[in-house]
Amino acid sequence: MPRTTQLLHPNRSPAPARVAATVLLLRDGPLGLEVLMTRRSARASFAPGAYVFPGGGVDAADTQNHTLATRRIGQQAQHLTEAIAAIRESLEELGVLLARHADGSWATQADIEALDRQGDFFAQCAARSLTLAADEVFVLARWIADRDLARRFEVPFLVARMPDGQHPVADESEQFEPVWVRPADALARHHAGLFFMIYPTIRTLERLDAFADVSALLDACAVSEEPLWTSCPRAGLLSGREARYMEHELPFGELALVCPDGQIVHPLDWQTERVVPLLKNLQRLTAPNPGAMTGPGTNSYLVGDPDTGYIVIDPGPADAQHLEKLWRAAGGDIRMIVCTHSHPDHAPGARPLQAMCAPTPPILGLPSAPTARAASTFTPDRALLNHELLTLIPKGLEGDLAYNSGHTLEVIYTPGHAANHVCLVLLQDGLLFSGDHILNGSTTVVDPPDGDMNDYLTSLDLLRTTCVQLGVGFILPAHGYAMGGPGDEALAAIDRLKAHRLQREAKVMAAMQALPDGTPDDWLASAYADVPERMWPVAKRSLLAHLARIASNVGY
Repeated sequence: MPRTTQLLHPNRSPAPARVAATVLLLRDGPLGLEVLMTRRSARASFAPGAYVFPGGGVDAADTQNHTLATRRIGQQAQHLTEAIAAIRESLEELGVLLARHADGSWATQADIEALDRQGDFFAQCAARSLTLAADEVFVLARWIADRDLARRFEVPFLVARMPDGQHPVADESEQFEPVWVRPADALARHHAGLFFMIYPTIRTLERLDAFADVSALLDACAVSEEPLWTSCPRAGLLSGREARYMEHELPFGELALVCPDGQIVHPLDWQTERVVPLLKNLQRLTAPNPGAMTGPGTNSYLVGDPDTGYIVIDPGPADAQHLEKLWRAAGGDIRMIVCTHSHPDHAPGARPLQAMCAPTPPILGLPSAPTARAASTFTPDRALLNHELLTLIPKGLEGDLAYNSGHTLEVIYTPGHAANHVCLVLLQDGLLFSGDHILNGSTTVVDPPDGDMNDYLTSLDLLRTTCVQLGVGFILPAHGYAMGGPGDEALAAIDRLKAHRLQREAKVMAAMQALPDGTPDDWLASAYADVPERMWPVAKRSLLAHLARIASNVGY
């Protein structure tokens, strides 16, 4: 993890999260799955006026009354407590009771009308010999309120089928206007400004919209006692306004790096006019070369500070204005220029940037191989050694003090995307500069003969091992936002990338088996059917790399 001394924003502890539970009551309507929602009081302290699912805080009594509920095999005690809390809240807020009589029949509307919704829930259920149907309440998701909020909750979102013969009636104090609605309709009405909802509700409905009916959703949740997803969203600024993101979305890792405690201050707009501070010792300037192959543009990184000078990683194309901004951001004090590889969106800026500096910094990297395309010809001033350390230290410091106050990059050879590709690890802060080997939002092209799929996957395994050994928490790609987090998010990103590559290779093999006399173009149309056809010329390069790997591996 980055040193606290390098964080841009002072540490602050998020407010503790109160445990609560909510339940999505479901039914099958004429056009598919419908969910029961209700409008919160305009005077509510949390989400006033929002349309929500019924729920509330978990009470001690919910834990103490497990014997009044039916429990399915494997249902954890915590999940049982949460299900009981959700059942209780459903009665209190909407007059819906997920409970059965001894003969297995559902509680009736008459049973519900005989209950005092504000009285002792458990005593009344016991008196009427009603057993809470916790075994039919499944975990869908777990939401943890954003770190920036003063009032926070940790809430399992549970799902259950609405009992036959019951009709929701709001309590008219906390909840109003119960309504059955299709997820797609609720989202459309929200976007039209007619149905206000908060972020977790919106994102949950987006997921629900993928299920055709109640059975499909319940079956998916019944596979495991674990939620289908868990999220504590993070927020940044997009076009000057707050924008929130879940863990699987592209900006999430960058927000975790820059604002680990949830401050909403980091701009996420891609622009090329100025450097973007990520840490005190890390700045990013995106080159003005956006496109299908470069995404928002090539990221040039500045590592260092005014006391140590700076290392530039990937100066980018030979764009005079881009290089001028890099030079100015470093105050002219550039000690080294490192190119992760020789492709034309990464290395051509090295020589003109070097010419702007005095004293002259060395250009470091690996020379392009004979297999490189003409536009990727590159000769550094010195070839980097595998595991070589590139060090910046403040003047006058030695030993541990110099190391702890400085910035040390370890070189990792990673051929695959290009024969001369290297990655770098900033040791003191656990940051991996991945060049084009790992990108955010897309997979890199492996273009033979300079690109090699066997080498690429081997290097990917090496990077995973390196991240574990060196405590890497974040990945800084040459295209896209930073990736990672305080847990295993960086490792998970690598695992997803490898799994994607192997899945694509399986599709290539399936295409070859289906069309044994086919050509690469025939196999391309099948193996990359999920990729826009305009991208097939690029995808074909990676297909050829997969074909070479398949041919080289025994048993394929």
